[in-house]
Amino acid sequence: MREKSDQLFSQAKEIFPGGVNSPVRAFGSVGRSPFYVSHAQGPYLWDEDGNRYVDFVNSWGPLVLGHAPPTVVEAISKQAKLGTSYGACHRLEIELAEIIQGYLPSLEMIRFVNSGTEAGMAVIRLARGFTKRSKIVKFQGCYHGHADMLLAKAGSGVLTFGIPGCDGVPEAAVSDTLIAQYNDLDSVEVLFEEHGDEIACVIVEPVVGNCGLILPQDGFLQGLRDIVDRFDALLIFDEVMTGFRVDLRGAQGLFGVTPDLTMLGKVIGGGLPVGAFGGRRDVMELLAPTGGVYQAGTLSGNPLAMAAGAEALRQWGADDKFEQTSMATKMLADALKEIAERSAHPMQSAQVGTMFGFFFAPEPVYSFGDTLKVDKDKFSSFFSIMLDRGVYFAPSAFEAGFVSNAHVGEPMAFALSQIEEGIKALDGD
Repeated sequence: MREKSDQLFSQAKEIFPGGVNSPVRAFGSVGRSPFYVSHAQGPYLWDEDGNRYVDFVNSWGPLVLGHAPPTVVEAISKQAKLGTSYGACHRLEIELAEIIQGYLPSLEMIRFVNSGTEAGMAVIRLARGFTKRSKIVKFQGCYHGHADMLLAKAGSGVLTFGIPGCDGVPEAAVSDTLIAQYNDLDSVEVLFEEHGDEIACVIVEPVVGNCGLILPQDGFLQGLRDIVDRFDALLIFDEVMTGFRVDLRGAQGLFGVTPDLTMLGKVIGGGLPVGAFGGRRDVMELLAPTGGVYQAGTLSGNPLAMAAGAEALRQWGADDKFEQTSMATKMLADALKEIAERSAHPMQSAQVGTMFGFFFAPEPVYSFGDTLKVDKDKFSSFFSIMLDRGVYFAPSAFEAGFVSNAHVGEPMAFALSQIEEGIKALDGD
């Protein structure tokens, strides 16, 4: 029963475009209306009608400790009493940056911003300023925020709604954006052979999370490193999703490939609005005020986000929390695959660290092209069955899932039991 949520959605549609403030929240691709959250704690969300859900979205990734972890809430509350925004320098910026550098030493210098989208805009501008070149290479199905130049062949919500590009983005805005295929080094080589002296950078999700979860094949990331080195371009890892999620050292640590620049997102703020980018000192020093590449923001380094992020990352790296959560995530991915193998519904599942994903598809998914073959209707049916059974997966066939440390134990056991019954319901048993 979701009567209150339905009433709120009707009200919201008169106020917000589509009734929402971010497109996938509308649940349109899964054929139903959204629920409205009243509160959250640990691994659970509760809606306005009192229904409880095991949450595998986790605010789209950053809540590594679950919802409202007491120590993070305490850090936010303590800081709020000291001021919510300064627009000036403060020690928490340094504290959080040093924690990040401890795990990601490739970030020799860091600049805090307010979102992954801001990080994407700024990091491309910086790469162009450093190389004095204009073209960039991105991969079909990868999403790096909603800046005009990065919406060419993007994944995530654009893919969910079947939008080939984006209205309002003029051709000129993406004329210097070249598109390659993920896990296909030959497609990258072709672009560099034709435009090598014009290409500033390659930007990639080292593990794709905005097209469903797609893992890099052996040698792919190192191959990108080798290509950009040959042509004196820069390699940018978008670790907005993968940072502190696939490994405490990020994807760059897990796969042993060091980018020149890295983007990070809300995970470094304990779920509060924040982003960052960083990397080689010689590149980062081109940012104003030391260099000629301009970037600024009043809320950059916001003290609430800095306090929350420092506490969350300290906790996440302590007491084997990451390892415990990774094991629970593997249990989930393995169970999805095993249960599906006993059904009439072919499924591909994957897991890396505390991220997971699954597709209703007969063959493994290695690229954007492979995602076009997945059964979206079957996913929609499964999504609804699971939601009604109290398990919340992302409302799109093209999004990764996330497990928090709060899921370990009974919440995961409950979810696995419901998945077993949910697959049976999908079979019509």
